[in-house]
Amino acid sequence: MKRFLAPLLLSLSCAAALAQQPAAAPVVKLWPDGAPGSGQRRAEAEKVADGVYFSNIHDPSLTVSRADPRHANGAAVVIVPGGGHRMLVFQNEGMVAAKTLNRIGVSAFVLKYRLARDQGSTYDIERDAAADLRRAVRWVRAHAAEYGIDPKRIGTMGFSAGGELVALVADNPEPAAPGKRDALDAVSSRPDFQVLVYPGPLGSPAKAAKGAPPAFIVAGSKDTCCMPPALGLYQQLVASGVSAELHLYADTDHAFNMGQRGERVSLQHWPDRLADWLADGGWLVPGGASVPAP
Repeated sequence: MKRFLAPLLLSLSCAAALAQQPAAAPVVKLWPDGAPGSGQRRAEAEKVADGVYFSNIHDPSLTVSRADPRHANGAAVVIVPGGGHRMLVFQNEGMVAAKTLNRIGVSAFVLKYRLARDQGSTYDIERDAAADLRRAVRWVRAHAAEYGIDPKRIGTMGFSAGGELVALVADNPEPAAPGKRDALDAVSSRPDFQVLVYPGPLGSPAKAAKGAPPAFIVAGSKDTCCMPPALGLYQQLVASGVSAELHLYADTDHAFNMGQRGERVSLQHWPDRLADWLADGGWLVPGGASVPAP
């Protein structure tokens, strides 16, 4: 009897473990008929290194990470991972950020965009990658009711190269489209707020700073690449009357992610400062969001 009981118990325990595993996050393709300029490459498989770094992106998508319905507040953020436009740091600058936002009731949508500096790429950052982010904001806004989202509380959050895309979309004019592709193009691609995490220099200085959405900017003081554009953009936004907040962390370089790549206690808590900023701006309150009084 024991010979048969042991395999049965093992089978039941495996089944229970599988039942407890979270389901894979839903993925939404942004361009049903293929992204402009992707051509035959759309069918190529994405490449994954070490299970966390994605490249060879030709069919841009959003990975959906919804806030728990018990405390979801209707805010949403499109997250744009960095990676130098050669790859996507999809886990540490994508899904980890999404789960962090989920904890404060914000639903997140992690963007896989076309990579202009990937090997053999023919894409352009300002033409193609930025278009993928605009398309992502449009898609989330158009499907807001389906996800319990307030269409007036949709932000963008970009890391490094992803921060460049956020700046290009939020703080610069949208280039004229060669022609409408579908009904989604009629939906606004302007984010309601922006979060720039050690953003690269593209998109700064802004060409449309006046009237840009409120901004939260964070970088390391020793980041020779991305501290200067972070500081410069902050100064430009404030001078243009835009509500903005800047955090520069001492003795800190690039790519600290959500604080897990650094030894400084203050750095590990920067997501808390983001949560404070979102709360102060009214973004975490149903029907909220407003520019604070001086």
